[in-house]
Amino acid sequence: MSLGLSAFSLASASNTSLSLASPFNENEFLAFCCAGFCLFENVFLLFPLLLGAGLLLAKASKPFGIALAGSIIEAIAIAYALGTESLQFSQAWLPEAGISFTLWVDGINGVLIGLTGLLIPFIIGSTTNSDKSENASYLGLILSMQSALLGAFLAKDAFLFYFFFEASLLPIYFLAAQYGGENRTAITFKFFVYTLFGSLFLLIALIYVYLRTPGQTHSADIETLYLTARNLSAEHQGFLFLAFFIAFAIKMPVFPFHTWQPDTYTTSPVQGSMLLGGIMLKMGTYGMIRLVIPMFPLGITQWGLTVSVLSIIGIIYGSVIAIQQKDAKRLLAYSSFAHVGLMAAGIMTQSVDGIQGALYQMLSHGINLVGLFFVIEVIERRTKTRELAQLGGITQSSYVLTVAFIVLSLGSVALPLTNGFIGEFLLLKSVFDQEMYLGIIAGITIILGAVYTLRLIQKTIFGNVSKVTKSFEDLVLGEKLVLIPLIILVIIGGLFPQYVLTFSAASVEKLVALLN
Repeated sequence: MSLGLSAFSLASASNTSLSLASPFNENEFLAFCCAGFCLFENVFLLFPLLLGAGLLLAKASKPFGIALAGSIIEAIAIAYALGTESLQFSQAWLPEAGISFTLWVDGINGVLIGLTGLLIPFIIGSTTNSDKSENASYLGLILSMQSALLGAFLAKDAFLFYFFFEASLLPIYFLAAQYGGENRTAITFKFFVYTLFGSLFLLIALIYVYLRTPGQTHSADIETLYLTARNLSAEHQGFLFLAFFIAFAIKMPVFPFHTWQPDTYTTSPVQGSMLLGGIMLKMGTYGMIRLVIPMFPLGITQWGLTVSVLSIIGIIYGSVIAIQQKDAKRLLAYSSFAHVGLMAAGIMTQSVDGIQGALYQMLSHGINLVGLFFVIEVIERRTKTRELAQLGGITQSSYVLTVAFIVLSLGSVALPLTNGFIGEFLLLKSVFDQEMYLGIIAGITIILGAVYTLRLIQKTIFGNVSKVTKSFEDLVLGEKLVLIPLIILVIIGGLFPQYVLTFSAASVEKLVALLN
């Protein structure tokens, strides 16, 4: 589809791309707005933001239908764009400083762009049968969050990445602070300050590398930063690696930078928890893959083993604490923390298997976690509690919910033929290949994951019917429309992983080749 703008030209089908043909003319404002909508042949970067702002300001009478329809359109547009080959858009932002509004899609960020487009309709759909479905402001914040997440994944300019990296804090902050549970103000403030503090290290390190790029104007292009950073001394790379790692480790989080996560996940409204765990934490793992690995090979030589050890400690710690949890939502928070630890360890191997495994696990983890959070939300709506001791016997009256819960849980446990198995296998293989003993310890943690997950299932839906579950009703239509597609994705992801792995293979191999 042609953009229909004189400011842009479309390359041949063999190398599909968007490039700026000339500077902005008298129609620059119109061209820029249209570019936002037509970006990557109708991947609407600005569409969720504008739709969300419209819902926030207009207070539409049927916000759920508008938000859901908009998110589905966005998902279709993203799927269409990812089917093309190489897509890129660039426009000068601060030309005197070498900073541009440059966006791209490749096999690495394409997985996360696809994940974002895929999950947002389910996150919005999960508000069905709740008062949130009629809250235009609430849905508007979710859509605004989508634009920030897409911007971070799409950015090819490092400062543009930082801008969206920080911008994503605002919608999630207001979601948690305004619609969260008990002690939400203090917990959300801790989360905001904690992550903002970590981002300061990222900004300082980015400026340091940026000022060493060639030319009077310098350049913030990520690929230019690769070349510049790799030519720095081992000492400088070591310090810069730590600065980047702290910022991304807080976002993921990695042990011991995780203290904000359990409280924030538990206190946030369920859609906020879905955004945090399902998508937002992936900005940290993506940052490690996109920036840290290709920029600081000597820094990884100094600190890589330390990061891997911390990651493995996080897996064990998160799993042990998860086993002890009495609150179902808090259990899922620690479960997410444990899964991220394995991703970080795999990324530190700097191998094709490790990065491919991390990407696939990010995709699988997002699907599984969103589904599990929704199951717990459905149970809480009916029983008014998430305490495991008060639940039980749900399977006797809710067969569809039981199937959904079990399938999603087995995906989280990484049972073969589920989506979780593929990523965990590749990650464990990569860690084992690099350091056998760490691989063995990481492998043992799968058993711990099975323990806390099966405990969650047993305490929640099996056993005797309790006082609060004796009149439990099965899923209604709106809830089925959220959960059934998710469990299908769990199975498809386990049976047909080659589509995602093939999509990302060339970009991952190119990235790893930079290290040689």
